[in-house]
Amino acid sequence: MGEGQQDDGVVDILIDLVNEIRSISDFRPMLKKHFSNLARRLNLLTPFFQEISDFNPALLPPNTFNALLSLRDALQAARDFLSFAANCSKIFMVLERDQIMTKFYEVSARLEQSLAAVSCDQLDISDEVKEQVELVLAQFRRAKGRVDEPDTKLYEDVLSLYNNNTDVATNPDVFRQLAEKLELMGITDLTQESLALHEMVAVSGGDPAGRIEKMSMLLKKIKDYVQTENLVVYDTVGGKGHSSKTSKQVSNERNHQTPVIPDDFRCPVSLELMKDPVIVSTGQTYDRSSIEKWLEAGHGTCPKTQQSLTSTVLTPNYVLRSLIEQWCEANGMEPPRRPSNSEPSKSVSAYAPAERSKIETLLQRLTCGSPEERRTAAGEIRLLAKRNADNRVAIAEAGAIPLLVGLLSVPDSRTQENAVTALLNLSIYENNKGSIVSSGAIPGIVHVLKKGSMEARENAAATLFSLSVIDENKVTIGASGAIPPLVTLLSEGTQRGKKDAATALFNLCIYQGNKGKAIRAGAIPTLMKLVTEPNGSMVDEALAILAILSSHPDGKAAIGAAEAVPFLVQFIANGSPRNKENAAAVLVHLSSGDQQYLAQARELGVMDPLLDLAQNGTDRGKRKAAQLLERMSRFLEQQSQNELNHVAHTSIDNT
Repeated sequence: MGEGQQDDGVVDILIDLVNEIRSISDFRPMLKKHFSNLARRLNLLTPFFQEISDFNPALLPPNTFNALLSLRDALQAARDFLSFAANCSKIFMVLERDQIMTKFYEVSARLEQSLAAVSCDQLDISDEVKEQVELVLAQFRRAKGRVDEPDTKLYEDVLSLYNNNTDVATNPDVFRQLAEKLELMGITDLTQESLALHEMVAVSGGDPAGRIEKMSMLLKKIKDYVQTENLVVYDTVGGKGHSSKTSKQVSNERNHQTPVIPDDFRCPVSLELMKDPVIVSTGQTYDRSSIEKWLEAGHGTCPKTQQSLTSTVLTPNYVLRSLIEQWCEANGMEPPRRPSNSEPSKSVSAYAPAERSKIETLLQRLTCGSPEERRTAAGEIRLLAKRNADNRVAIAEAGAIPLLVGLLSVPDSRTQENAVTALLNLSIYENNKGSIVSSGAIPGIVHVLKKGSMEARENAAATLFSLSVIDENKVTIGASGAIPPLVTLLSEGTQRGKKDAATALFNLCIYQGNKGKAIRAGAIPTLMKLVTEPNGSMVDEALAILAILSSHPDGKAAIGAAEAVPFLVQFIANGSPRNKENAAAVLVHLSSGDQQYLAQARELGVMDPLLDLAQNGTDRGKRKAAQLLERMSRFLEQQSQNELNHVAHTSIDNT
């Protein structure tokens, strides 16, 4: 073990630091581009840190471990600097721009040197992640050669006002430009700038030279001008971004016209302002009441895209809901009230006596009834939980979840089936997911997935998918031994069972640590069998999972061993848009560092389909096609050079 290698949590700290940096935003306008680019580059390192998170530090060479420690220290310095850049006074940043830029270049150089010292070869990471690290290093190097011209006029105007230059202080155009450039047109922005200046006084232990006081006086002049001219901005959110309206404009619009609802705030089904936006499995957002009616009518597709829904789970779109509420407030409208059954808040005690009594009776039978009574009670709870959201809340609040978890291990298969399906229905309500996991349900669900009836196994797989929507549950479920029986169900289940297993595996394998588990469980041969089946009913799901697993070194090797290239070329040429992009993604991973697959794909005629995909594919498909075309070009150039060298050597030998 190298010196200082006692710090075996260094990778966890690196991940935490990048997550903290990701949460920092809203950098000051003066140097916003610089700080945003730095934060973006550091965020690109997340897959690198995740991939090395399972490594034992004691087994790392001392130089690699020490390089990671150096990178940790550099990231801590970058986090502190970016946090300062996001929260300090805008006026201060303008006046101190030279010192701040000097610090910026120091932090960037330290990060570049620390990252370059980390040996990716010694860490044995995937080719894709190596490329990501190399990309970040290249971006740091390119950034050193670019020097963006600062806004000299802004600096001179702020400095003149700071020094109380009379000519500038009496020019209203200067105040307007400063307010706009410094983004000090809103009440919130003006308040935050004032707080930032006061914070600087507190942090520095006073203001002996009176510099902060002079900056505060400058801010007061800008605020007085903005308010005098009635230019105070109220931020309103539209469908395509943010638009700023002055208090006069907002007042006039409220008095004379009804605001136009942004398209992104309308439900694609009802075309009305969404009250409770939710996301379906295709990624589209609908108003809850509209999509629930659609599903209750027996539809199994997404109304907007016509894609099959892999799950009926509806995930609340909290961000969009917040934007809608802000937009309503800014436009003088009452925010839409969500129906009582969409975001249930009733407690059991608020229910009618008959309903409360029914739930209590069922729970009593679950607790101390005969085996047959427990089976029947679990079946009734299963149906109640399926019916509506209020029931899901009431049943959970009454204490049913631990009782249902206890039934997962009973010998009776029908009782198991009712219990796991009841938990599936309860998990549809977001707040119940945590209660189900904290009640110790995962081992019982996995037991049903292994030993239950086919319907119970299918519903167990669907439950695991529902619970894995929460990221931390992906880790828990993967560690519980769920992945091997999911792979088995993917191979031998009914059509519905295979779909449920595929959606669960896809979601779980988004987490890097679960990819190896799926590969070791034999997922690759099973997926290749589904890809090559004559009826092709599982091609979409199988290719999507292969695209995720191919980023893992063992997955890449297994896919290569399965002789997948002919099928990938076939899908790139003739598949659906989604299948084309996933097949291209798999081929990107296969060809990373291994040109035999490029040569094979070229011989099979991949060039024309790739060119078409680069022009007409989905956004992701275009990116993957462009990567493959670039690699193919380098491969052909190298091949041509090798042939020339061979001819040259042959000529020399002959002479």
